[in-house]
This record gives sequence, C-alpha cells and structure tokens, in this order.
Amino acid sequence: MEKTLEGMAVVIGGMVLDIHATPSIGSSNPWGTTTPGKVDYMFGGVARNIAECMSKLWPKPFIISALGLDNAGNLLLEHWRSLGLPVQGIRQDLHITTATVCNMFYIDGELVAGVASVESIERCLTPNWIQRFSSIISAAPVLMIDANLSSDALMASCQTAADAGVPVWFEPVSVAKSGRVAAVAKYVTFASPNEAELLAMANALTGGNGVLPVHRNLDNAKSSIETLFRTLKPAISVLLERGIKFVIVTLGSDGVFLCSRGGARCLNETLKGAQSLGMEEELYSTVMMSCPPDDYSRSTSFKGSSHHFVVHFPALPATVLRVSGAGDCLVGGILSALCSGLNVKQSMAVGVAAAKASVQVKANVPTMFNLAAIAGDAGVVYSSAKVIFQASAL
Repeated sequence: MEKTLEGMAVVIGGMVLDIHATPSIGSSNPWGTTTPGKVDYMFGGVARNIAECMSKLWPKPFIISALGLDNAGNLLLEHWRSLGLPVQGIRQDLHITTATVCNMFYIDGELVAGVASVESIERCLTPNWIQRFSSIISAAPVLMIDANLSSDALMASCQTAADAGVPVWFEPVSVAKSGRVAAVAKYVTFASPNEAELLAMANALTGGNGVLPVHRNLDNAKSSIETLFRTLKPAISVLLERGIKFVIVTLGSDGVFLCSRGGARCLNETLKGAQSLGMEEELYSTVMMSCPPDDYSRSTSFKGSSHHFVVHFPALPATVLRVSGAGDCLVGGILSALCSGLNVKQSMAVGVAAAKASVQVKANVPTMFNLAAIAGDAGVVYSSAKVIFQASAL
C-alpha cells in the first residue's frame, strides 16, 4: 500500500445514491396519491458524506466502501475522483448493486420517511476486504465506522484499530442499525446517535432491560435543555458505563450534548496522531483565533477520569433548505477539527458550524465551506457552550 495513504483518517461504510423527493405544495394528507414536487439525485451515504465533508475542511480521508459497476456506482466513483480523493479502498464489482436510498421530505425540508436498499454494503464490505487496508487503519489518527457494516466487518475494523491504539468513532446510521454497537462497544471512543438512536443503542447494550422509552412531543413547546437531558440521562448513562468515552447526542434544532466519562479535562483532549498531520493547517489556525483554548478544565473540581461531564452546544440559526446531511456534516466537521489538532471542545464547535452550512444547501454536503464563516460560527457556539451536568456518576 502507498506510504502516502498512511496517516490519513479512515472512514468505512456506505457510499449511496440518494433520491430526494420534495413536494412543491403543502398537503395535510399526501398518502395514497401522487403529489407535485421535485425529485433530485444526490451523492449520499453516511460514511461517504462524512468523508466528503472532511475532505473540504481538511484533512482528506481514506474511505473503504463498495460500489457496483452500474450507473449509480460509476457516478459516485467519478465524483469521488473529481474531489481528488483516493479510490483504492472502494471495491467495485459486477456482482455488487450500488446502494440506493429514497427519502421523502416535507415542503419545509424535514424528513418524512425513507427506504434504504443498502444490503450490498453489508454483504460486500467483508472483513477480508477491510483487512487489506490494515496498515492504513493502523496508521490513522482515527477510524470512523458506520453501522451499515455487518457485525463481522465492524468487529474486524475495530480490532484492527484497537491493536494499533487508534480511536474508533461509531455512527449508528439509523434506529434499526443502532443496536450493532453491542458487539463493538468496548472498542468505541466516540458515538454520535440522535435521540432515537441513543435509546436503541442503550436497549441493545442492556438486552432491552432497564432503559425506558424516550417520549418527547415535538409539537409542544420545547422543553428546557436541562429537562431534555434528564429525559435522555438513563440511556446516556448506559453508553458511558459500557465504555464509550464520548457520547455526542444530536438534538436537531436543540443543538448537541457532549457527554463524557472523562471529567472536564475531556474538553481539552486532542487526537494523539493529529500533530503529525500538520498543526499549522488553515483549519487549525483559523479556528484557534475564534476559539482560543480555555482553562475551565484545569479549574474545575471534577478532574477524575471517573467523573461524568455533560456540555450543551447550541444549534445556530439557519435558513433551512434540507436537513438530510446535517448530522453527517456535524461528524465530519468534528473529525476534521480533531485531525487538524484542535481539542474536543473546539472540534464540537466546528462540527455545529459545519452542520449549519449543510442545512442551507440542498446537497448532503456543501460544494465548499467558507473557513472564515465556519470559524466565526464556531466561535459563537464555543462561547455559548454550557456545562449542564457533572458528577461522579450519571
């Protein structure tokens, strides 16, 4: 394997052709009939979106995925090459049907429902294919895996990373696939569920016992952030107690919870391999000016590694066109920032800023990011972040 690929962040999971259907008029009962609107084809897939977002912020990642030798696969591969990204990890074969997802949106851009035909990812991203790139995984500053992978592929990926001391980020993809974390939780450093995925992960880790369903009526007035945290607290506790160090719970327009069992010092943590990637890169230097490191973690009384610590990062006001790529760009932004040498708190702020940029375009990932705007937005989020819980146990 080429030496130039070593040291790149590695992303493993789906490359998908997304079909987005959005009505042009509102309807109180759209079911059982056709509705006038627009159908768009988008480059998608959780892993692919995250990797593309990273490539546009820095640094460029190495993706391991699978595509068919069909029109959809050729489109996805051609686009990947146009971004100047390595394609060695992308398996393409006549016997593979490229994964496709069809999403229907409300007129305001919110997702109504989706159907995913992604069996090829689970079937063709085998442990053997992944292990071909073990040297790249072992040299990576971080490994991101999405739950489109089979249990065997998840385990192979995580064990390779663990053998080399590489931190693993688990992206649950959907409620249906969130439970796949159960087999690999002990290897996971970061996980990024939304509220429903968080509950599914907690239930999978407890065998379905001891975690109550989360009931939040989104049509009613918003609960306070503290009340929302108390609602999610039992599920968060399960993930932290099973060894996941950072649980990043996405809350839509309510922002993000960063939950850690590492105490307040977790906010100043950086990736061990990040410095060798170039601390003077533009993302690092630009964000450092708007998000200067603070000394909160040095002054807090909760310094022990067993202390749980929860910070709320607010969402930013945005003109929303579509929300389908927001979560993926949040993760991509955080990972890019971590890989550039920024600490956890700074990286969370960059992720929220990237998510804002993503909802203001129709594509899953913006064509480009304005680093000055990202840094400015990150500065607002960074200064507004609020500690909402700290204790010796959740």
